[in-house]
Amino acid sequence: MTWDHARGFEPLVAASREWARKTGVAITWERRSLQDFETHPVEDLAQAYDLVVIDHPHVGIAAQSGALLPFDGGDADAAAGSVGGSYESYAWDGWQWALPIDAAAQVQAWVPERIAAPLRDWDSVLRHAEAGQIGLPLRAPHSLMSLMTLCGLMGIALRPEPRVLFPQAAVRAVEHLYALAERVAPGADQSDPIAVLEDMAHPDSPLVAAPLIYGYVSYAEADFRPVRLAFADLAPIAGAVPTGSVLGGTGIAVSRLSADPAGAMAFARWLASGPVQAGIIATCGGQPAHARAWDDGWANAATRDFYRATRATLDHAWIRPRHPGYMPFQDEASGLIMAAIAGKQPAESLVRALNHRFAQSLR
Repeated sequence: MTWDHARGFEPLVAASREWARKTGVAITWERRSLQDFETHPVEDLAQAYDLVVIDHPHVGIAAQSGALLPFDGGDADAAAGSVGGSYESYAWDGWQWALPIDAAAQVQAWVPERIAAPLRDWDSVLRHAEAGQIGLPLRAPHSLMSLMTLCGLMGIALRPEPRVLFPQAAVRAVEHLYALAERVAPGADQSDPIAVLEDMAHPDSPLVAAPLIYGYVSYAEADFRPVRLAFADLAPIAGAVPTGSVLGGTGIAVSRLSADPAGAMAFARWLASGPVQAGIIATCGGQPAHARAWDDGWANAATRDFYRATRATLDHAWIRPRHPGYMPFQDEASGLIMAAIAGKQPAESLVRALNHRFAQSLR
């Protein structure tokens, strides 16, 4: 089971064809929506599928439920080639529960045909937003992702322990999010990253950039959509280095109920390896998680330097909490943020509400 986008599906189909040629073992992939990928319990999917592509915040509850098999001894190649914290993000309670096959974080998308260069400061972001030229996905969980990223860009450390995730200084980040959300076009609350990127890639779109959005290499490839996009590091706020973007991406996990766990593990390790990541995954529409692909000249030339242009953001990205209660918190916190934006709730009040809900998630 994977997720329903060319980036999440097509490279796995191509890799599985090669695996069948090499081993004689056929792997068939099904897919679910991005929204379902971000919210549906992994433990349910592991009841029906041998291999499940997961988001790293699911590992705490998946490990607790016993739904997945850990990768005994980890995987040295995937660990050595990890882009940012991609490999680390699937480790929990001393075990490696998935191997990274896709690396992403909130970066900046922009349209070279509409502006000369990516936005380099927050004043430029707000100025273009005032003109109706900025896209911003706020559909759950992306309002929370953007708030967390803004905290990182402003040098505000988020620490899940003790039980207060957002320090008092996060009020400033909330105010930045409010200012941006008030200026973007209507419909942001119903938009995920794919919706915003699809809008940007339309010839009649007024959007010139999306300053807080998960990178999708597909849109930087020639002929994927009518308008070809480009991606860049986040526009910094507090310093020269874009620090604290929220790490995303995907990992491949093996169900404890798999009829062939050894075969599933072997495929997962092969899929996450440097040669396959830089080969089949990069050339068949994927967004690899291995540095061998991110450093590859062909992969960058084919994608308007997607990998080199966003690498600093990925290498300084932040790993979300992964405890068993985190996923319900992520969904509910996103709703609290959107209600606060709509109701013009004081930033201090929102920070208190988020921290209260986070503390509940740790029980």
